[in-house]
Amino acid sequence: MITIKSPSEIQIMADGGAKLGRVKNALAAAVKKGVSALDIENLAMKLIKEEGAEPSFTKEHGYYWATCVNINEGIVHGIPTADVVFEDGDIVSIDVGIYYKGFHTDTSVTVGVNPTSETKKFLNTGILALQKAIKAAKEGNHIYDISKAIEDTIEAEGYTTIKALVGHGVGKSLHEDPQIPCFVPERIEDSPAIKKGMTLAVEVMYAEGGDKVEILEDGWTIAMQDGKMSGLFEETVAITDEGNKVLTR
Repeated sequence: MITIKSPSEIQIMADGGAKLGRVKNALAAAVKKGVSALDIENLAMKLIKEEGAEPSFTKEHGYYWATCVNINEGIVHGIPTADVVFEDGDIVSIDVGIYYKGFHTDTSVTVGVNPTSETKKFLNTGILALQKAIKAAKEGNHIYDISKAIEDTIEAEGYTTIKALVGHGVGKSLHEDPQIPCFVPERIEDSPAIKKGMTLAVEVMYAEGGDKVEILEDGWTIAMQDGKMSGLFEETVAITDEGNKVLTR
């Protein structure tokens, strides 16, 4: 069931989203050669506590970390361990959420460690796809329009959208309806309409090679089967009387 939030609930999510945006930006700035995924995790825990919030992901059954950190072919759900140390040429994705006054917000970013021009192009394509997807997340459109914006932007540059994973609604639960694919899976008339009061985790997941993924031995990390680099960008977006509002910048 798709949950419609009241203006007061959206304001709480906006307050939480602002806190999460500050956390995300600090984590992204901390990605450098020699830094480990555990360093990012420890910083996230510290910053979330300082913001007066709780980490969302630790509320998921069996997951004990505030962040998911992936490198290169890793796409989502990477456990932030000390043995994952960033090197020149790596791309690092950080997924983080917070729980504040009863509501979750969710965001992700991917950054390069001294990236090549090819890597910069890859990352810029994901950023552009998210911008276009957010623009499509407006009252009167359908979830289809968000998916199409992502698919068209990613495929125009020769990259591939991930089919096995989706964005989602977010609010009192970290994962709510509707699902938001990164590709067009259905006719527009079969896709949920976007309405005021919806809060959406709009998520761009894409890869340099094929779209097939696999779960690694840790039972959490999902990575590209072909070992090609992948990217992840996400913002929580609210549909309001004044139009759409990005809550997690």
